[in-house]
Amino acid sequence: MQKKKSFGIQMLSVQPDTKPKGCAGCNRKIKDRYLLKALDKYWHEDCLKCACCDCRLGEVGSTLYTKANLILCRRDYLRLFGVTGNCAACSKLIPAFEMVMRAKDNVYHLDCFACQLCNQRFCVGDKFFLKNNMILCQTDYEEGLMKEGYAPQVR
Repeated sequence: MQKKKSFGIQMLSVQPDTKPKGCAGCNRKIKDRYLLKALDKYWHEDCLKCACCDCRLGEVGSTLYTKANLILCRRDYLRLFGVTGNCAACSKLIPAFEMVMRAKDNVYHLDCFACQLCNQRFCVGDKFFLKNNMILCQTDYEEGLMKEGYAPQVR
């Protein structure tokens, strides 16, 4: 069974008539207007930070990640522990935190996701084709089919 690695962060307003809660980060009482609840503990907004980049986790999202007793933002968690791969177009390493495009089993940098014959970049909704492990635009795909002696039927 895989151990959970990501956890939610809740921002709560402190009720004036309740006893102040202790901060898991600095061990002082939380007297601020708001506090964060994460990992079943309470935190000052300034105390719940990524162990690597020091960003305030309540500001960068509603999730934190833990591994090796570290509390991390998503970017640093993926940078340290994420699976990386190589771009199918340029063969260079793709950092685990980087956005990618996928076509079947192939993974591409966003900048590399273009027709590999004419270099036309694809926009959201554009048709593309994967032939012999190459990404092709519709024009180059159809031209290739015609050279092979097969023209797609247009109805």
